[in-house]
Amino acid sequence: MSRGGTVPERGRAVAGRLRGVVAMDGPSGTGKSTVSRRLARECAVPYLDTGAMYRAATLAVLRAGLGPDSAATDVVAVARDAEIESVIDPAAPRILLAGEDVEAEIRGPAVTGFVSAVSAHPQLRELLVGRQRAYIAAAVARDEGVVVEGRDIGTVVAPDAALKVYLTASDEIRAVRRGAQDRKAGRGADAATVLAAVRRRDHLDTTRTVSPLAAAPDAVVLDTDDLSVDAVLDELRRLVAERGLVR
Repeated sequence: MSRGGTVPERGRAVAGRLRGVVAMDGPSGTGKSTVSRRLARECAVPYLDTGAMYRAATLAVLRAGLGPDSAATDVVAVARDAEIESVIDPAAPRILLAGEDVEAEIRGPAVTGFVSAVSAHPQLRELLVGRQRAYIAAAVARDEGVVVEGRDIGTVVAPDAALKVYLTASDEIRAVRRGAQDRKAGRGADAATVLAAVRRRDHLDTTRTVSPLAAAPDAVVLDTDDLSVDAVLDELRRLVAERGLVR
C-alpha cells in the first residue's frame, strides 16, 4: 500500500466529517462490518450494509416457502415485492422486512446457508443494486459521506467511490472469527463445519456469473490476518486523510 499524506496519530478519531463514498468489500470474517460501522460512526455519516439487504431478501424467499430448487422467476418475484428497508444509522443499523426488525433472524443458519444462492440471481442483484445506489445518491444529495460495505461495492454498486478498500484474510482465520461470532449468538458449530461453510460461501460468491466477489483494480487490499480491529481502523483513518475525504 502506498504511504504519504497526512497520517492521523494511531488510535485518534478522524477529525472531521467524511465526504464522498467509502466502498468496503471482502468475504465474510474479514472484519469489514465492524470497521465499516465504526468508521461511519466516527465520521458521523450513514452506514449501509448491502449484505443485509440480500439476507432480508433471502428471508422473504424462505418465508414464502421457496428453496434452492425454486424457479428463479419465483425467487425474484418474492424479492421484488418484499418491503426491505435499511436503517442506515451507524449507531444502530438494522434491516426491516415489512416493517419488522429482522436483523437477528437474517444472521441465522437458514438464511446464511441460502443467501449466496439467492444473491446469484441476476435480476435480483439488479433490483437490489438499484436500491443500494438510491441510498448512496440520497446521501450524496444531502452533501454527506457514506460508508458502504458488501461484496461488489467498488466493482459494481459504486465504481466511482472516492476510496475502495478490499479486506481479506485466510480461510482458517475467517472461520475462527465466524465461529466466535456464532457462539456469541448462540449458534455454536464445530470448527470443521464452519470452515467448510466459509469455503462454500467463498466459492459461490467468487464464481457467480453476475457481480462476483473480487477486488476492484484500484482498491486498497488489506490483509487482516494479523491485524486487530483497531489496527484496521487506524489504516482506514490514514487512507481517508490521505485521500482528502475529511472536511
